[in-house]
Amino acid sequence: MKKELSDMYFLGRKCIICNRYGLYKLKNRRRVKCKHCKKYYSLKRLRRDLDILYYFYLEVSARKTAKEMELDYGVVHRRFMEFRKLIANYCNEQAIRLNGKIELDETYFGGKRKGKRGRGSKNKAIAFGILERKGKVYTVIIENVSAETLMREIQNKTRKGSVFYTDGFKSYASLRQYGKHDTIDYDYSYVKGKTHINGIEGFWSYSKERFHKYHGINKKNYPLYLKEMEFRFNNRKENVLKLLVDICIRRRRISAKLH
Repeated sequence: MKKELSDMYFLGRKCIICNRYGLYKLKNRRRVKCKHCKKYYSLKRLRRDLDILYYFYLEVSARKTAKEMELDYGVVHRRFMEFRKLIANYCNEQAIRLNGKIELDETYFGGKRKGKRGRGSKNKAIAFGILERKGKVYTVIIENVSAETLMREIQNKTRKGSVFYTDGFKSYASLRQYGKHDTIDYDYSYVKGKTHINGIEGFWSYSKERFHKYHGINKKNYPLYLKEMEFRFNNRKENVLKLLVDICIRRRRISAKLH
């Protein structure tokens, strides 16, 4: 693991910030400085951060990562949450209006509780998803599933004139004013030709399966965990490790001006 990252970024020779050769050691020998961007940093700390990020990339829990690296759990957990905040910012920066054939759906995240399930469940995080078939997904945690709330997200994140696929939930009734709207009636079928929402439902299953290993997520943190899943899904065909290094290591150091 360490060798893979060291080879990838030529640690000690190539600057992690400007990606150019020209590092030299400072007098105290604990830090290096780049002759191009003039930034300086600790190679030891950089290696530790890259190792933590590698476990994050592999979707290993913070607790197991801390045990493997012989670090304090709190240190690793805080770093993981920093990664998620940076990823969420990146997702928001990269967000574009989705168009074409679009699937819409909401779901609920949270532990098992007595009482009503699905729409109307209490004390759970409500997630709304918009998936462009053969494209990207957009997710957001919302306060409620009213028509006003859902239509606001749809109008902000999709292009008018798209083809929308939903279930028969009443909050989607006004969609026909924004584009073509096809609904699936689950009382009769889950798929009717091209009319289905299997794509977005598959994304919810993909997310929930990964959330299980955390054995409980604080409700206020669901927006960050969900954006992480959005990021992984949208970049599933890319080199996610390299992208994570750019977002969580390089950009973090540039924006925070850490030395």
